[in-house]
Amino acid sequence: MNRTERLFALMDALRRHRRPVTAASLADELDVSLRTIYRDVQVLIGLGAPIDGEAGLGYLLRPGFFLPPLMFSADELEALVLGAQWVARQNDTALTQAASNALAKIAAASPSDLRDAMANTGLWVAPIGGDRAVADVKLVREAIRREHKLRISYVAESGVSSERAIWPIALAFFERRQTVAAWCELRSAFRHFRTDRITAIAPTGERYPKRRVDLVKAWRREQNFSE
Repeated sequence: MNRTERLFALMDALRRHRRPVTAASLADELDVSLRTIYRDVQVLIGLGAPIDGEAGLGYLLRPGFFLPPLMFSADELEALVLGAQWVARQNDTALTQAASNALAKIAAASPSDLRDAMANTGLWVAPIGGDRAVADVKLVREAIRREHKLRISYVAESGVSSERAIWPIALAFFERRQTVAAWCELRSAFRHFRTDRITAIAPTGERYPKRRVDLVKAWRREQNFSE
């Protein structure tokens, strides 16, 4: 890759790391020499990139930095469009609009008009058939974001109905449904609720008593998910 492409690749690599990353790791990731990493980091700092750290200790890009113009490879562009198409199939009007807005902003911020390229990608997401009446997924997303409790009416696979207060921590999107991972006050345990079995849902405006990040860690341990 040329120098400009290499600098953008280095910025992308730094953005992916939330903790300091060593020059050696960056060199391996980008398949360049240590000397190139040291030199390119200094070039980026000279251009105004807020990079903390130094050789031997690791580098960290502070959040909030934007380096125009945006550049995308063909693979990156197809991934963005395919992801937006998939989001549009998830029965969530707000997310669908957000995905369209995000693609429009990306096209506008790029050095060339990408709208035609986005419209003509050869990848598409097939429609999901069947009746998919589900709970208001936007309410679930907002509750997760704000760490708020929800009250739901739920019909189990056995047909038994129940009223529950839950602490939603994650929303999993499957091909034909969404599932809410939450702490259930009724069961005093983590449970998973299919949105197509939630017959009523209401926000409480009440924060749950634990941080979501801690609940997620406990849930992942219980599910034997790797960190």
